Amino acid sequence: MSEPLLRIDHVTLRFGGLVANADVSLDVPEGQILGLLGPNGAGKSTLFNLISGTYQPSEGRIFFRGEDITPLSAPERCRRGIARTFQVPRSFDSMNVLENVIVGGFARHAGAAAARRRALETLDFAGLAHRAEAVAGELTPPEKRRLEVARALATRPKLLLLDEVLTGLTPSEAKAGVELIRKVAASGVTVIMVEHVMEVVMPLVDRAVVLHLGRVLAEGHPTEVVRHEGVITAYLGERHRAA
Repeated sequence: MSEPLLRIDHVTLRFGGLVANADVSLDVPEGQILGLLGPNGAGKSTLFNLISGTYQPSEGRIFFRGEDITPLSAPERCRRGIARTFQVPRSFDSMNVLENVIVGGFARHAGAAAARRRALETLDFAGLAHRAEAVAGELTPPEKRRLEVARALATRPKLLLLDEVLTGLTPSEAKAGVELIRKVAASGVTVIMVEHVMEVVMPLVDRAVVLHLGRVLAEGHPTEVVRHEGVITAYLGERHRAA
C-alpha cells in the first residue's frame, strides 16, 4: 500500500485537565474526500487546528507526505501544502476580493505579479471572478465562504481542510458548494471537511470519521457509519434510528 497523504498517529491534546483529542489515529489517502463528523464539542475543529499547526499535540505525531510535521508551525505547513478555512469566515473586510486571494497567493509566490495571476486563476475556478473588485465586507455569507475557499486554494494545497463551509446555506447554495468541493477534489486536492448537514455530506464524501468526546467513535463508508449503534446514540439520535 502507498503512503497516505496524511497520517495522524496516536495524537492527544490536553488543555490542563481537559482532553480535547484523545489517542486519535487516522490515515487519509491522497485524492479522498473525508467527512469529519460528530456532535458539538467532539473535537473536530481541535483536530483541524492540530493538522494545520495552530496547536501542537501533547502526545503523538502527524505526518504529511511521509514527513513528520509535528514540530512545524502553521505557515511552514501551509508552504508544504496544507490549507484550511474557518468555521466563522475570516476575510480582510476592508480589502477587495482579489486582494484577499492575493494574500493566499503570496504563500507560493514571492512576486506581486505572480501572486495576482494565481489569485485571478483561483477566483475564476471558484466562481468569484465577477466579484473580484467587490469589497470583502460587502459579500453575502455564501460568498464569504467561497472567498475563504478561494484564498486557501491560492496557496496551491495538496490537502484542504474545510470547516463547515456548507452550514447555514440554502439548498441551492449548498448544492453550489458541493459542486465546488467536487471540482476541488477532481483537480487533485485531497479534502477533509467538518460538516453537520448530513443529507449533503453523506453522498459527497468517500469516507466518514465520527468523533465523540475527542476520540474516534467510528470510521468507514458513510452508509456503514450512519448505521453504527454508537454513532446513532451519541450523534444522530433516535429519530434517525426510526428512519
